[in-house]
Amino acid sequence: MHPVTQSPVPSDEAVPSTALTPTQAFDALYAFCAPALVRQTYLLTGRRELAREAVERAFQLAWQNWPQVARDRDPAGWVRAVAHECALSPWHRFRLRYRQPESPPADAADRAVLEALLQLPPSYRRTLLLYDGVGLDLPETAAETEASTPAAARRLTHARRAVAARVPELADPAVLNRRLAELASTERLRAAQPTAVRTFSERRTRFWTRSALAFTATIIAATTLTLRTAPTHYEAPIGPAQAISGVPAQVGLGPLSAGERALQAKLRKSAENGPDRLVPTAR
Repeated sequence: MHPVTQSPVPSDEAVPSTALTPTQAFDALYAFCAPALVRQTYLLTGRRELAREAVERAFQLAWQNWPQVARDRDPAGWVRAVAHECALSPWHRFRLRYRQPESPPADAADRAVLEALLQLPPSYRRTLLLYDGVGLDLPETAAETEASTPAAARRLTHARRAVAARVPELADPAVLNRRLAELASTERLRAAQPTAVRTFSERRTRFWTRSALAFTATIIAATTLTLRTAPTHYEAPIGPAQAISGVPAQVGLGPLSAGERALQAKLRKSAENGPDRLVPTAR
C-alpha cells in the first residue's frame, strides 16, 4: 500500500451495511484513513502537531455528521477535504503555538523536498499533493480544491515547475510521487485512537448544545422582563429645562433708617384703632 495515498474503505458489497453499527463503521473508516491522512496533512503544513490536530478535527466533524458522511459516495474524500481545509486555515498564524518554526526533517534531501513544497502557495501545494501524492485524477482534484479543471491543471503545472526548479530530480512525476511517499513515511506520525476522537466530538456537541440552550433561555428571560416592565401607554417626554431671565436678584433686608424706625413705631401704636383718617388739608 502506498504510504501517502488514502487507504481504501471497504465497499458496501464487501461488508453489508447492516453488519456494522455506526460506531464500528466510524472506527473502521478512521483506522483505514487516519494514519495516511496525518502524513498527507504534514506535507501540506510542515507541522506535525497541526497535521494531527487537523485530522482529528475532521473526524470529529465526521462523527457529528455521521449519517451524512456514511451515505456519501466517498467518506474518505469527505474527511480528507475537511482535514486539508482545517490544516490550511489562515487563522493558525495567529496562534502562539504555531508562530515558532517547526523542526525540519533530519535528512537533508527530505528537508529540500519539504522546503520546496512549503514555498508553493497553499492552493498549488494542495493540488500537487492530491494529484501526485494521493493519486486523484484532474477532475477529482479540481472538485476537491473547488476549482475548475483548467485552473487545477495550471496550478499543477506551475507547482511542478517550481518544485523542479528547487529540486531538479523531482521534475519526473514518478520520482516526485516516490519522494513524497518517502518523506511522509519517515516522520513516524501517529493519529489518536478513534474512541478518543468520538468522545471529544460528543463532549463538544453537548457543550455547544447546552450553550445554545442557555443562550436561548437568556433571550427568553430578557424578552419576558422587557414585556413586563415596558410602559403600556404613550408618555410625552418632558421638555428640556430652560433658564428664566429678567428676574431681579433677591436682596436681603438691611438695617432700618431713622425715618423707617419712626414709621414702624407709629404703626405699632395705632395697630388697635387703625391709623387716623387722612383728610386733605387746605393750603
